[in-house]
Amino acid sequence: MELQEMKIFIFFIVMGSSATEEIKKNLTCTEGGSITLPDPIVEFGFLLYGGLNIAMVNNRKSHILDHRFRDRLLWHDHTGLFTITGLQTGDAGIYNIDSIREGVFTSYQLTVYEPAPMPGVNRSRVNADSCTLVCFVEKAHETTLYWIKGEEILNQTSTGPSLPLTVDKQDFNSSYRCVAANPADEKTLPVNVKTFCSEENNTDETSENNRHFWLFLIRTAVFLSVIAITITGIYFERKRKRDRQSQGV
Repeated sequence: MELQEMKIFIFFIVMGSSATEEIKKNLTCTEGGSITLPDPIVEFGFLLYGGLNIAMVNNRKSHILDHRFRDRLLWHDHTGLFTITGLQTGDAGIYNIDSIREGVFTSYQLTVYEPAPMPGVNRSRVNADSCTLVCFVEKAHETTLYWIKGEEILNQTSTGPSLPLTVDKQDFNSSYRCVAANPADEKTLPVNVKTFCSEENNTDETSENNRHFWLFLIRTAVFLSVIAITITGIYFERKRKRDRQSQGV
């Protein structure tokens, strides 16, 4: 084991001189996903993470050198490509492929994002000519919201948790989608504008408050009626007892 580590150390020292080209590539992925580094090491070379050697290929065999990647780093012997699985945000950073015999040193900047949140849609206003819908997410960190009509992006925002859209009445039958996206993932919610903005669902805040007010009055009236009936019953029961006592005397 010590001899193998010594060989790796020597290879690591000389690998910088073997590289003739450095290409920086940006890669993105979501938490829990996997990504395959696009440049191969077929016969001999190294995979580095943050400047540290985490794997090597020698005589068409791979050796995982970092315990953090032991169960998550795969090497495909036919293609020579490395795949990292079970990605977490802590795996973000700079990865390097040093293919010694090919003389290529490739650098990747990997960014790991949380999955994009599923958006929701609320209706904020309806009048005779239009309807305003609001696309929203609970967590807006690094999330962009889009409204799409057919295949056309209508508007978008990269800040804030919500994005309104006013739809004219003549467009109620058109196809709309609310989309929440980050650089690695997106979630889409189809929206039936006609259903959201129908007259049957057209209850504004005042109407809702009035409904609650009348429900309160009805419940209060029923409660008072029950109390009145109970008191009246007690009164007549006591009166009958007094009448019997008076007759007995």
